Amino acid sequence: MPDSSVGQFRVPIEFASHPAGPFRRIQALVDTGATYTWLPGELLEDLGMTPDEERVFVLADGRERSYGIGWTHVRVAGRKAQPTIVVFGESGSEALLGAFTLEGFGLAADPLNRRLIPVPGLLKSA
Repeated sequence: MPDSSVGQFRVPIEFASHPAGPFRRIQALVDTGATYTWLPGELLEDLGMTPDEERVFVLADGRERSYGIGWTHVRVAGRKAQPTIVVFGESGSEALLGAFTLEGFGLAADPLNRRLIPVPGLLKSA
């Protein structure tokens, strides 16, 4: 599916309930404005996952809504699987790759070239 919006792009990600898999591969829209990665809940439930807790999120239109969250293992950009928080999204919704996951992998969005790029971590004292 081609991307029509400037700066928006999708990348393949893989996720599993355990570090050894099995992994499921999907395309996710890179969304640096989203705190966490959002996956359709039915895909997570197919892997036997259930939410660990509920959290309140502010939607793009300003409304607040509660969603289940949990930990899963994700592979991005050919990197080794790492644990990350995911939101159990609405059925049939588009997967979003959020900032928490990107930062955990040391990656940032390059919207001009529609790709993920490695970035160094920051360690600064006050």
